[in-house]
Order: sequence, then structure tokens, then C-alpha cells
Amino acid sequence: MSFERKIKNKLYRIVPLATRVLVVASVNTSVKDWSAYIDAVPGENHENEWEEVARFGAKISQEMATLLFPELEKLYCWRK
Repeated sequence: MSFERKIKNKLYRIVPLATRVLVVASVNTSVKDWSAYIDAVPGENHENEWEEVARFGAKISQEMATLLFPELEKLYCWRK
């Protein structure tokens, strides 16, 4: 089940692909850009694990991110 978090001018959308794999879309609402990151997590509590993925995860391609977050592609520019 996906979920969302807002912190200051950042919006994060979190999608678990598996129990131990999260993808996090990171949106900077002030400059209106976004990117997405993937990483393995312990899988014990996604509510506590997503921030590490946002900070240290591997950036995924725009094509893959658009498949997971099609609504963001329509609203924001891809962060290169």
C-alpha cells in the first residue's frame, strides 16, 4: 500500500514493490521538480524506512519512475 509524506517544501510518495523494496518519489514543490529512488529495506516498518531510501537510494530512470508515478510526470519536471 502506497503512502505520502509532506515535509516543508518536499513531497514524498512511497511505493513498496515488495516487503523489502521501496521506491520513493521526491518532489521539490518550490522548484517543481521530482525524481525517484529505490533501495532495499528491512521490511519491518515502511513508515520508518522510507526516509533512508529518499536519502541514500539509487535514482531510477525517468521511464521507470513515470510508470510508478504517472501523476507526477504531468505536474512536475524531471530532476536531472
